[in-house]
Amino acid sequence: MRIERQNSSVMKIAKFLQEQKQVEQEFYPGLEEHKAHDIAKAQMKGFGGILSFTLKGGCDEVERFLPKLKLAHLAASLGSVGTLAGPPRTTSHVELNDLQRSELGIPESLIRYSVGIENVEDLISGISQGLKAL
Repeated sequence: MRIERQNSSVMKIAKFLQEQKQVEQEFYPGLEEHKAHDIAKAQMKGFGGILSFTLKGGCDEVERFLPKLKLAHLAASLGSVGTLAGPPRTTSHVELNDLQRSELGIPESLIRYSVGIENVEDLISGISQGLKAL
C-alpha cells in the first residue's frame, strides 16, 4: 500500500515540477522524457517513490528553498513513510568535495526528494512554498 501510494504521488509531483520555472532539470524514470523511461517501464510495475531535481541558480537557491519546504523532513535516509528531502552535497555525498561530485555528474543544486504517504496535494503545496522563496 505504501509503495502504491508513493508511486502515485511522486508522478503527480514530477508533473508539477515540470511546470515550475525555478526547476532547471528533473530526474524521474516515470516521465517519458527521462532517458531510461523505456527500460524502467519494461522492468518495473511502478517507477519508485524517489525523484530528484535541480534548481536554477545553484547552491544558494537550494539553501533558500530547503528551509521553506513544508512537510518534508530534511534527512539523508530514503524509503520512510514520511517524505524526506536533501541535497547530496550535505547528505549522501557529503564526504566528496565539489570537484568529485561534479566528476560523478552530481550537480550542486540537486535535491533528492523521497515521497512518503502524506496527502500529495499537501506535498505539492509544501514544495510550492519552498519555490516561492526563490
